[in-house]
Amino acid sequence: MSKNGKIRKASHAGSWYSESGNELNAQLGSWLSQATESSKPAKAIIAPHAGYFFCGACGAYAYRQVDPNAVKRVFILGPSHHVRMSKCALSGTDIYETPLYNLVIDKKVYEELYATSAFETMSISTDEAEHSIEMHLPYIAKVMESRRGQFTIVPILVGSLSPEMEMKYGQILSSYLKEPGNLFVISSDFCHWGKRFSYTYYEKSHGKIWQSIEALDRMGMDIIEKMDPSNFTKYLQTFQNTICGRHPIGILLNAIDKLKQSTNSNGLKMELKFLKYDQSSKCESPNDSSVSYASAALVLQ
Repeated sequence: MSKNGKIRKASHAGSWYSESGNELNAQLGSWLSQATESSKPAKAIIAPHAGYFFCGACGAYAYRQVDPNAVKRVFILGPSHHVRMSKCALSGTDIYETPLYNLVIDKKVYEELYATSAFETMSISTDEAEHSIEMHLPYIAKVMESRRGQFTIVPILVGSLSPEMEMKYGQILSSYLKEPGNLFVISSDFCHWGKRFSYTYYEKSHGKIWQSIEALDRMGMDIIEKMDPSNFTKYLQTFQNTICGRHPIGILLNAIDKLKQSTNSNGLKMELKFLKYDQSSKCESPNDSSVSYASAALVLQ
């Protein structure tokens, strides 16, 4: 890759996470060392994308399952927070900047995805304003540091997709999910609760508000672990849980479903398991608010 390629700046460094490479490296290393290793090597992970102060430690549980020696390409699926889209979009840049080192976009895979006519190109302003992909870049750089310069990334911004479109993108990406050397990072926070999020679902039988939130999240997490895209859609329709990465998760579940149906996947064992759950705060009053975080890993055998 030419050093003159278009660079997406690390626009959230210094606010959402440390802009100091040394400080960031130490912080990520500390969180990873404290996380347990139980679902390795991960073929896909689900991890949060809030400021590291809130979710950095939770995210480590997903990234702890990554074996860098098994990865040559990292797909990153993040939800669009600022621009309404009904499709998925790819970056118009060549390089994603991080305080640790820069990550190179896989242009060959981009060409293959564009050939499906299912992908748009996001503007540089949309790209740099969006945190759902950026918040995973330092963690990817950290866990892949032993293979620096030997892997590429495939950032994909995911719009507000219908169930049919989630299935379409899942089918497109299923072959990449099965292909050796590919890791999928699914970017998602879980319940955004409170008046400021216009979501105040509370089932009193579960106890305090924060306990009701956790029960609601875990209901969704259980469905995700069963790798059932249609039931996940029904859950979201029923409870309207404000899982911001629901569409990237939906794509992953549909990609897994496509693999299950494939005649070439006979004997392929799949396990998707959540490893950590946390909340930014414990809501006890209707005036409180919180965001939930969860980390999971998918293993194919």
